[in-house]
Amino acid sequence: MADDLNYTVEDLTTFEDGASPDRPAGTASSYDRGASSKWTPEAIAEIQAAAQLGRYAIRGFSTFHRNLPSLDDLVFVPATLTRLPLEGYREDCDATTVLGYRPGLVERPIELAIPVYIASMSFGALSASAKAALGKGASMVGSMTCTGEGGMLAEEREASDTLVYQMTPSRYGLDLDHLRRADAIEIAVGQGAKPGTGGVLLGMKVSERVAKMRTLPMGVDQRSTVRHPDFLGADDLQVKIEELREAVDYQVPIFLKMGATRPRYDVAIAAKAGVDVIVLDGMEGGTNAAPEVLLDHTGVPTISAIRAARQALEDCGMADQVSLVAAGGIRSGIDAAKAMALGADAVMIGTAANIALGCNSPRYVEDYEAMGTSPGQCHHCHTGLCPVGIQTQDPELEKRMDVDAGAERVARFLTAMTMEITLIAKACGKSSVHNLEPEDLRALSLEASAFTGVALAGIDRPFTW
Repeated sequence: MADDLNYTVEDLTTFEDGASPDRPAGTASSYDRGASSKWTPEAIAEIQAAAQLGRYAIRGFSTFHRNLPSLDDLVFVPATLTRLPLEGYREDCDATTVLGYRPGLVERPIELAIPVYIASMSFGALSASAKAALGKGASMVGSMTCTGEGGMLAEEREASDTLVYQMTPSRYGLDLDHLRRADAIEIAVGQGAKPGTGGVLLGMKVSERVAKMRTLPMGVDQRSTVRHPDFLGADDLQVKIEELREAVDYQVPIFLKMGATRPRYDVAIAAKAGVDVIVLDGMEGGTNAAPEVLLDHTGVPTISAIRAARQALEDCGMADQVSLVAAGGIRSGIDAAKAMALGADAVMIGTAANIALGCNSPRYVEDYEAMGTSPGQCHHCHTGLCPVGIQTQDPELEKRMDVDAGAERVARFLTAMTMEITLIAKACGKSSVHNLEPEDLRALSLEASAFTGVALAGIDRPFTW
């Protein structure tokens, strides 16, 4: 063994395979370049970027966290001998979904043909063509979409048979006539991608039309307020809900969208305050723009939030009165079916819907390269330079978003998702997708079992620490 261990990086790299005088080639050592699990190349690059910029990074898309427990950690256990599966082509499985059924409080609850709908994404974040395509595609299969922040877009209202009108703390575009033209009202108090903060729309997306709808200056970064100006707690929220019911003459349901942070308590408060539908958005939820630190380090995963929310509704005796919608990283019908088995009445998709529209499509490769990225890896939603015309306000780029073609892709994707959900439900012996339950699932990891209360595969009981 050598007596002097004060080697430089250059000294170490002169030896083949990272070997040094006291360590033969091929043996592991913390001296290996890049071997640190903490000071990874990504961590070093983030520090260097912060030192250069003097601020936190903002980007679009969703969390890049690599180690989140997810719905992939759950599997279904279909019927075998303990129950009978349904015949795939001879027996029906009902996918009809009713949200906000509250006799005496809601005259017209939401009734959808499928248990999947399009998330609240604003005009501003998305182009007008993209919003219209999403509305038209959802309508083709009996689903719905949501305005998102910034008011009601005429093209989206025309394209959408069923439209939820979102009311955010900023009150951008708030219009009483639009409230009354909507099929439901959604009070946004947070979102999974950036709970505890308001919306972000960078100046390159604040076009003349966006600025006019939001009463903002053109080309200036927009950062929404985070708290509603007229309610601070549960009592105030109850008053606000009653005001909204009176404004729409008790015709449509009141939704409340929240990021998943303390779902067991937040959901109970919302239910007791009187909302009809709770939309719970896990930390995997996507966004047009957010501080990267919030995307990767705030909120709780969707898989853990759903069961906590359902338990909260059951504990306060509201499970049969308040509908629960799960969102945040839902990619497929399988994800949706698992979310519903955990306790959701429906799921809401945003990023997946945009991908169905054409997001990250392998076209216009030179435009992706100009942004320093490539199709399949683009997360530059915040820049307004979307090569396929979805996340942009640039008129020339928006021309690439064909409304009819995009709507057809969205409709087909929603159809495929529904087929996957019903396939799984039939295999589990269920004549309705809403009969899926935790007993139909098994967890493949200790974390997934502990987070959800789902039985661990092999021992058929939930894991507890």
